[in-house]
Amino acid sequence: MTALREAIVLPVLFLTVALLGGVRLAADARLVPPTLAALLLGTLLVGAFLRARVLAPEALMHARRTWLENTSGAVVILTLFAASAQMFNLLTPEHGLLHVIFIVFFGVQLLTTIAAIGERAAMLRSVAVLFGAMFALRFVFLENLYAPGGGLVARLVTAAAEGVTLGALGYTSHAPATGYVGFATLTLYLIGLVLVGQPQPVAAQHATAISTRGEDAPRARQ
Repeated sequence: MTALREAIVLPVLFLTVALLGGVRLAADARLVPPTLAALLLGTLLVGAFLRARVLAPEALMHARRTWLENTSGAVVILTLFAASAQMFNLLTPEHGLLHVIFIVFFGVQLLTTIAAIGERAAMLRSVAVLFGAMFALRFVFLENLYAPGGGLVARLVTAAAEGVTLGALGYTSHAPATGYVGFATLTLYLIGLVLVGQPQPVAAQHATAISTRGEDAPRARQ
């Protein structure tokens, strides 16, 4: 990973995701902070990244790096966590029964992913499919279903669902622009995950440095 990517590109990407993930546009613009459930899910997701080597913290922070380099690595890890938590906040309805259903689904899916997937490419595909599907469910299906100007069929379906659940669903629709902002946020997040890369392990870096010094020594004597 280059110094530019680690110190500037990745933190800016993840901070942008953390900001845009809380944007909700309706009659007014709101910035919604991540819930406690979103923070817990973000922690699980970062744990899954560690297991699958999507993120290698020992390559971002270790004793052979300077304090400035270690600070830069810590910023990457913290901003990735903030962006991950905000992604769950973006994809989960704010309240009601749907909020609980989405949280439980995400939790079960993440635990299954941690247990079953230990390879970087597979983890990235799994996250892309999961977040893409949930984005479509919320911002394509639910938003159209609960839109104020929805058709007769949409009104009948929502009335039946609210009747069966005794009004517990409580979904609040947003302006269409929220979906576009959400799509841009999801795209930036996935790009950031790809750019994190798989840094060379610290031990391998050290061995390479020793080997290089060993090869240079005879040349210096010559």
